[in-house]
Amino acid sequence: MAGRPKQGIDYSGWSVDIFDGDKKIDKLLDAKGWKGFGIYFFLCQRAYKVNGYFYEWGYDDCATTARRMGGGISSGTVKETVDYCLQVDLFDKGLFDRWGILTSRGIQRRFWAVLSERRSKTVYGEYWLLKPEECKGLVKVSLFSDVQPTNDDVQGTNEDSLYRKESKVKKSNVYKGAFSDSSLESAFQFYLLVRSQNWGEISDEQVNALREDLLSLSSDLAEQKAILNKAAAGGWKNLYPVQSKRRPKTKKQPEKQGKFKNFEEREYEDMTDLTRKLMQR
Repeated sequence: MAGRPKQGIDYSGWSVDIFDGDKKIDKLLDAKGWKGFGIYFFLCQRAYKVNGYFYEWGYDDCATTARRMGGGISSGTVKETVDYCLQVDLFDKGLFDRWGILTSRGIQRRFWAVLSERRSKTVYGEYWLLKPEECKGLVKVSLFSDVQPTNDDVQGTNEDSLYRKESKVKKSNVYKGAFSDSSLESAFQFYLLVRSQNWGEISDEQVNALREDLLSLSSDLAEQKAILNKAAAGGWKNLYPVQSKRRPKTKKQPEKQGKFKNFEEREYEDMTDLTRKLMQR
């Protein structure tokens, strides 16, 4: 199975005039000094490396950021600097308060300069700040599994080609084995649409294989939709499991005796659930 496409970027271009004409940087240096600028620069670079255009960060991460930076920087200094960056709009306060991410128009412009050269140009619409005319060809998808993007989210030169690909998909017979849940099928169709744009058309057999892959990765409807949305947002060729939260430890059950003790028990809510799982294989 091929590896996941890159999310972050390897290089971010900073203007050589950053210390000459950027009033926000002037304010940051005046209020927080070089340590403050170093913290801001560090967090921007983390955004470029990890997700490309945003960094998931909260005040609980102040100590971790301070430890990684070293140089006598304290967690209190990190918090004060981030607060000031939010105040002067070096980071977007609305997106930080709502989604717990650090990003800005400047970060996204530098990211777009790299993304525009890639085959996959997909971002989360809830996180994106740039206007359509600044990023022609961008595809925006939603964070939520029950809100699927339409062709209205496709901007610039990709609009006509994406519409033609969507028409081909609707006219084909690859959905004869469509998922019974309409929202799941909608998420799957959009993933196929983005996948075909990035990786080319695929056969009915490959589509059916992707359906089977999804069912093998999870039997939970919400998680299945999350897998599809994440794959579409990343422009991935294949499907991958989402990272699940660590389950709380449970008391170890006594080992059952008998000749079937080495077989794993599976619990099903009822016979309908068992039948549905068997039919999905």
